[in-house]
Amino acid sequence: MKYSSLINEIKTGAYDNAFIKLYGQDCDIASVRERYIKAAKGFEETYGSLMTPDTEISLFSVPGRSEISGNHTDHNCGKVIAASISLDIIAIAAKTDKAEIRVKSEGFPEDIVSLEDVKTVDESKFYKASAIIKGVCDGFGKNGFAFGGFYAYTTSSVLKGSGLSSSAAFEDMIGNILNHYYNDGNINYIEISKISQYAENVHFGKPCGLMDQMACAAGGFVAIDFKDPKNPVVEKPDFDLSSHGYSLCIVNTGGNHADLNEDYASIPFEMKSVAKFFGKEVLRDVEKADVIANIPALREKCGDRAIMRAIHFFNENERVEKATAGLKNDDINEFLSYIKESGLSSSCLLQNTYTTKNVSEQGISLALAAAGEVLNNKPGTAYRVHGGGFAGTIQAFVPNEYVTEFNKMMTSVFGEGNAYVLKVRLIGATMLDKLI
Repeated sequence: MKYSSLINEIKTGAYDNAFIKLYGQDCDIASVRERYIKAAKGFEETYGSLMTPDTEISLFSVPGRSEISGNHTDHNCGKVIAASISLDIIAIAAKTDKAEIRVKSEGFPEDIVSLEDVKTVDESKFYKASAIIKGVCDGFGKNGFAFGGFYAYTTSSVLKGSGLSSSAAFEDMIGNILNHYYNDGNINYIEISKISQYAENVHFGKPCGLMDQMACAAGGFVAIDFKDPKNPVVEKPDFDLSSHGYSLCIVNTGGNHADLNEDYASIPFEMKSVAKFFGKEVLRDVEKADVIANIPALREKCGDRAIMRAIHFFNENERVEKATAGLKNDDINEFLSYIKESGLSSSCLLQNTYTTKNVSEQGISLALAAAGEVLNNKPGTAYRVHGGGFAGTIQAFVPNEYVTEFNKMMTSVFGEGNAYVLKVRLIGATMLDKLI
């Protein structure tokens, strides 16, 4: 699309087909248009002086993600299911011949990255967006892919701190733009995800797994087996949650995330302590039967909670397999039955619904109890802790006819703006121009 006509083309419906593919037939087209027009105006204010009327402008989108099952298994080389969601980061971008990438994200200072030297890791830039941009370019180069300059203005509806992976969506966005501008869109979502993870691990300075980046880039549901973390086995079941009349509801309990590092770290530590008992590094290399047979010795060596968390790990891997089969069979009830089991296991065995440092604050447990009051007597529902746990969010699969009642309950408990009705988005990282 030409720079001079972009806003008018959005206004008059040139991108409506793309919007419907991304956000669904029942999306509010007027609101979607307005969001993209606002982003286009942000691009114009930031980079308009660098454009000519004939400059080609492109629109990009990368969804956030929700963990569906496999709670706290990836760090021990386990199995997970995740899904792309209808909240996303969007970008208005233009290619440039200059050896630089400039990105202005709404509400944040502009990031300017020189492409003259992307290989050098600068620890002074850890935890900054510019390090992500540089790291993705470095990852492209290391993997034999082309990269180059562009200008982009981004805005995001992916909620920070919600467990929906705003950071992974941003990483994938940089790779998404480079993929389409310099590689004809031929790099698959798995490679984009690995490069994004590399950028976060090496240049951003944050250790992370691959699930978030993979789920944001893929679209729809994705099942991942991390037995070999560097070469995960990925499946994309062809399953459309919306076609079954369901919404994916996320409830933010407003819990305090401060001082939870010890709680989060205790889970992989305790699981790995059980593995270490058998001379292994991770539980994936241990047999469940051996753990059960050695419970007395493990109690003395590792403690009771470590054993329960190990049992959760083994059972959760089995549940992921069975839930994935449900998705493949297009069987919503089979799928949801294992989501329910996953939630119970997280509460009872994994024990990540509240921190023992402050037992008076149990927002996640309260949200699960409130969800039960609304949904327990209704067929075909499931709810569970979402993400890392201890504070934060829960997730519920709710038939559309119950969504209003569910949200009314959650809003009454946790306040306006803390209950989100989402869809599982079938399209992952994309250039909208190719969806028209």
